[in-house]
Amino acid sequence: MNSSLNAARRSRELAEVRDLVVDVLVVGLGATGAGAALDAASRGLSVAAIDAHDLAFGTSRWSSKMVHGGLRYLARGQVGVARESAVERGALLRHTAPHLVRAQPYLLPLTPEVSGVRAATVMTGYRLGDGLRVAARTPRRLLPGPCRVSAGQALRLVPPLNPRGLRGALLSWDGRLVDDARLVVALARTAAAWGARVLTRCRALELAGDGALARDELTGETFTIRARAVINATGVWAGLLAPDVRMRPSRGTHLVFRPETLPGLAAGLHVPIPGEGNRFVLVLPQTDGRVHVGLTDEPVEGPLPDVPQAPEEDVAFLLDVLNSVLGATVGRRDVAGTYAGLRPLSAAGGRTADLSRKHVLSVSRDGVVTVVGGKLTTYRRMAEEAVDLAVRLRHLVAGGSLTARLPLVGAPGGVAEVAAGNTAGSTTGSTTGGTAGGVVEDAAGETPGGGMGPGRVPRRLSERYGTEAAAVHALAREDPALAEPLPTGVTGAEFVWAVRHEGALDVDDLLDRRTRVGLVAEDRAAALPAARAALAR
Repeated sequence: MNSSLNAARRSRELAEVRDLVVDVLVVGLGATGAGAALDAASRGLSVAAIDAHDLAFGTSRWSSKMVHGGLRYLARGQVGVARESAVERGALLRHTAPHLVRAQPYLLPLTPEVSGVRAATVMTGYRLGDGLRVAARTPRRLLPGPCRVSAGQALRLVPPLNPRGLRGALLSWDGRLVDDARLVVALARTAAAWGARVLTRCRALELAGDGALARDELTGETFTIRARAVINATGVWAGLLAPDVRMRPSRGTHLVFRPETLPGLAAGLHVPIPGEGNRFVLVLPQTDGRVHVGLTDEPVEGPLPDVPQAPEEDVAFLLDVLNSVLGATVGRRDVAGTYAGLRPLSAAGGRTADLSRKHVLSVSRDGVVTVVGGKLTTYRRMAEEAVDLAVRLRHLVAGGSLTARLPLVGAPGGVAEVAAGNTAGSTTGSTTGGTAGGVVEDAAGETPGGGMGPGRVPRRLSERYGTEAAAVHALAREDPALAEPLPTGVTGAEFVWAVRHEGALDVDDLLDRRTRVGLVAEDRAAALPAARAALAR
């Protein structure tokens, strides 16, 4: 099974799909769409999956990269959504993507603004969340339980905290993705290995129950894709292809800081938002050393942009909340980059922050299945239910879903990799959080992006590529020019790998989605020549 996506494969399969009637056409290649393509293909159905832009171009790459157990939903009485989140988190940690998902510790600082009553309430919530972990059968070795830590321990884990008046902190654990866009790439490539035709730069102009009118965005040529079932997984833009779908999008903004701005973070932070009983700003240390801080939840009116921008009022809000727990003030000049994503919330009354994150399936008059809502954590469940509905409506012959235990490309036991004789499976680079224990000091000693994985493969590669890390590293060994580190530690070898095997077609794909160098404008400019060179090869 060949999982490689590249320009040559795209051209070949784009020509093939014009002469076929596929069982399932999936429109949209974010996490849910790529997940639906994999779910359908692994059931034995023929699949074409298209996107107007690139893998993970829309909402999926703008998340907080959390794979969470639904504690916030539990607090609102949404027990079903909370349990679903915990189950899907467990599947990612244990089976489908242990190379991309691991346990992440978070501190809630007990500052003078956090009363004893509120601290007790939050800890009760954390313990209920740990109960969801138990119900989902996720082992504690993969996801430790909550506890209270002293002020000294809190400061060792998060040195930038303000020590004045600090009574300690509440420590909790949740799942975290190394990179949300890499999850989508892994899903798309695994679907391709099962036979799905994954076609980026292919825009659906019109949808019907028996296919779509599409346009190749590279040539401008229009053509028809015929299908027995159609799934609209275009997220917040679903209403453009299915006018009956009603949504209330909301904007989530994040700030990006360089490592030296908030140094030494061995844990993330939950920072209470003043006046909000159950909302927090998150401080999220990344494996590339950067730190992301988010996020807002503001309603969006009017036309939806392909790439939303972070408004200054969101930036100011996040800085205000962040500075409420820091010893030294962080200002606007310290913000190295920003990003914003649009949540595809199903329409309802009230604030967008209070809307249910439960996903919704609908069927148009001519039989197009549309899936909206949900969270990144529950993409697999959403995809499975969308395929279930399409199979039932269109009377397709298919087996049951396999994806709850199906390892993605790069996961131990996953697809045997690329046709070029890759034997990277001998190096798993497993960093699933199984050694997280529950010991606070273990987390404090971890250096993001540092160290070497098994077989002398850099740990950074193992965390991002799993069993393929050795093959990526081999490119750098064969050509020293590809080994030179670029911003965030990315190398030219990773750009070449992305062009050959991950479907990257231009520099934006390389800088903004296969790697996240582009989140900081100066870093993007510095890495641009290497990206161009990789495409020229």
